[in-house]
Amino acid sequence: MELHPLSRAFILHWGEMGTHWGVNRSIAQIHALLYLSDRPLDAEEIAEALSLARSNVSGGLKELQSFKLVRRVHVEGDRRDHFVAETDPWEMLMRIVAVRKRREFDTTIETLAGLDEALRYDPSAPAHVRERIGTLYNFMHEMSGWYAEVTALPRSTLVTLMRLGGRIARFIPSSRGKPTPPD
Repeated sequence: MELHPLSRAFILHWGEMGTHWGVNRSIAQIHALLYLSDRPLDAEEIAEALSLARSNVSGGLKELQSFKLVRRVHVEGDRRDHFVAETDPWEMLMRIVAVRKRREFDTTIETLAGLDEALRYDPSAPAHVRERIGTLYNFMHEMSGWYAEVTALPRSTLVTLMRLGGRIARFIPSSRGKPTPPD
């Protein structure tokens, strides 16, 4: 598979950015290749295009499927598995955030809930530790509720909120009754 030099530049950049986002470079490159592809690709084509080991591609595809960023498709007349990427950036974002919330944020909330509960019954625990873990647990619990409410909104509403950015603060009264200026 011959890649256009600018496609290759995007794939390399996406892989590099993936490492900053906590994603393996080759997984991010596989995603970028499939995102740019105008047709389903099989694992051999992916391995060849990216100069990756077939086992690396296989593991990367499984990880991308767990994020629902890539799905397996059937190509008529070919028995091999082929893969396509989600190409809607908004949908990609929502899927990534949902998985990361479940894997990272929710497990932290569970841990904090257990620690908060244990600290209530441990008189030897320093008061500042009890207070800080309780504060962090309450904050993260509230953020989780906010996330659930926001992600339940229709996409058109979310897009409008995003476009409003900090200007949304004009609609929120401050404690003095005046609109809160955006930062």
